[in-house]
Amino acid sequence: MTDVGQRPGKDRPGPTTGRRTRTGADTTSGSPASSGPSGSPASPGSSGSSGWVNPSARRRPRPARASSSLAAAHATALRLLRDALAANRAAALRLTWWTLLSAAPALVCGKAVAWAVDEGFLMDRPRTAALGLGVFAVSALGGAWASRQSYPWLAEIVEPLRDRLLRDVVTGVLHRAVAPGAAPGDGAAVAVARLTRQVEAVRDALAGQLMLLWQFVLTVAAVVAGTAVVAPAAAPLVAAPLLVALVLFAVLAPATVRRQREAFDAEERLAGCAVTTVTALRDIVACGAHEHAQREVLDAVGGHLRASRALARVSALRRLIVALGAHSPLLLVVLAAPRLHAGGVTAGEIVGVLAYVLATLEPAIRLLVQGLGASWLRLAVAAERLAEAARRPEPRPEPRSARRPSDGSVTMSGISFAYGDGAEPVLDGLDLTIADGEHLAVVGPSGIGKSTLAEVLTGMLPPDRGQVVLGGASLEHITAQDLARARVLAPQTPYVFAGTLRENLCYFAPGTPPTALADALAELGLDTLAERLGGADAPLDPATLSSGERALVALARAYLSGARLVVLDEATRHLDATLERRVEDAFRRRPGTVVTVAHRMSLARRADRVLLLDGVRASIGTHDGLLAEVPLYADLMGHWRTGATATDEDPADAGHLGAGHLDADAAGAGVSGAGRVGAGLNAPGAASDRSSSRPAEDPVP
Repeated sequence: MTDVGQRPGKDRPGPTTGRRTRTGADTTSGSPASSGPSGSPASPGSSGSSGWVNPSARRRPRPARASSSLAAAHATALRLLRDALAANRAAALRLTWWTLLSAAPALVCGKAVAWAVDEGFLMDRPRTAALGLGVFAVSALGGAWASRQSYPWLAEIVEPLRDRLLRDVVTGVLHRAVAPGAAPGDGAAVAVARLTRQVEAVRDALAGQLMLLWQFVLTVAAVVAGTAVVAPAAAPLVAAPLLVALVLFAVLAPATVRRQREAFDAEERLAGCAVTTVTALRDIVACGAHEHAQREVLDAVGGHLRASRALARVSALRRLIVALGAHSPLLLVVLAAPRLHAGGVTAGEIVGVLAYVLATLEPAIRLLVQGLGASWLRLAVAAERLAEAARRPEPRPEPRSARRPSDGSVTMSGISFAYGDGAEPVLDGLDLTIADGEHLAVVGPSGIGKSTLAEVLTGMLPPDRGQVVLGGASLEHITAQDLARARVLAPQTPYVFAGTLRENLCYFAPGTPPTALADALAELGLDTLAERLGGADAPLDPATLSSGERALVALARAYLSGARLVVLDEATRHLDATLERRVEDAFRRRPGTVVTVAHRMSLARRADRVLLLDGVRASIGTHDGLLAEVPLYADLMGHWRTGATATDEDPADAGHLGAGHLDADAAGAGVSGAGRVGAGLNAPGAASDRSSSRPAEDPVP
């Protein structure tokens, strides 16, 4: 047995809240074999990690200045609008043409009505009056037909933009999740909210902008120009209230943007809290935490309600703009009618101005407030959030003097790692050497840092101090492509994407010959699944697979890769003892090094060497050596043996690392704080009195 000089901490601090989450069995680590959302495989060699934290506990800081926030949101929306038009210029030109034609009634209506009144009704010429009104009716029908013709070209611009937004958001989320040292993301619920509601909000708002923006601008211009032509004296009565309404709209815009952003935040928090609570419902009931969970959900519901009401209040104030910009000109023209008539404006011209205001300007102002303005603000806020979601991390700089690993050997020198500044180190001064072709098992209580060690070992988490050498080459000198080919990590939660079984298994080795694939299926016990599905080229629905079948698919994917280093982070936890032994033997026959984070102590018994993480130091040696010299290891073996069942093929293959027992010790006596050791199993001198190798002088816990 050898002390490798490592003092791991206990827990990983949870992001934002300061609450700790376990780095062992409760933390899901992404990997080349598992990263990515359902239905879209992650790129080879990419990986990530995430710890659970209640989304309701997250609070985004409010912007310091609404004006700067508004400017940034507007800039993002304008850039999105410009990109959408530039992507299909032909469709944009056709949309502009049909929009111009659809605005023709706004220019014609007042003049046609004035002519019908002055030259028709007042002159007792019904045919002339009917002709004037007929011109108005024909222009309205033509405008409606032109509006109908614009929709197909609008779809040519908006729908490709929607697809591009979805692709960019998914790509950005994946790249950030698998970036080295990536922090936990906002969770699946927030990602779904962005991919559904917010993307659709951008699409709908952008369609409204493209469809209505030109109509509003042209309509307002036509009303002002038509009024100036029909009755120049009435133009100030129409233009002045319209200008005041537009200024008021601009003044209320920052508050509206802020309220809209708060509504989006509240919606994301509610979605995250609801999904987290529902998925953890069994644990909540088991722990008697239903009242606490209920309060958290109701707090999120209340926050969403308050944000929605605040947004509704601002929206109600904006409705006053309609009265100011459309109804005020109508009132002013009516009150000024005697003076206008005395100044030479005819009755028909006054009626024509009223027609401009009632039939054209009032709908345009209502469009600005209820449609164009609201959709623009929603577009600005949603586009800003999606741009952040689509942001990709800075790519890993390629080493100047690149080297390729020669084999699967690993050397870790002085490795230290902590989750955040000031946090207790999870790994502290770890020195470890693994020979090429060796099978190393990593054991220890839950939350002790086993998964963290796997992530640092594979280059997913950069150490704070120390160096990791893979196959004679430091990780800093290995390119991302070479690193992806040199090592593979199979995580605790297996990932299977929609496609065929062959595509899932050969993702890291696309050119795998059919004979090699068939041999791998037989080696790992996947031939039965392949027959049930209808062959390797049959479509595979991940939802129809059991947890064990998904684990086998992920393990076979790692098995078929050309990586010389394979790290299994409790990847066989969903398999029974017999199938686990079969998988273990298959990886032993496979060329290369295997590092297994063990959840069954039987894996440690059969490994070449065992690395024990005990909370104060790390010990490494053979199974027999650790059993004789390390009380904690003997204690773990003793508790594992008491959990064996007679139904297993080998009693040594029956036990687990005691999820209930070890979690209870870690939560109670073993873990009293990050980096501290209590009086339970985590204490280096503690050992069970059921262990035959217990030293006589050790106190009974």
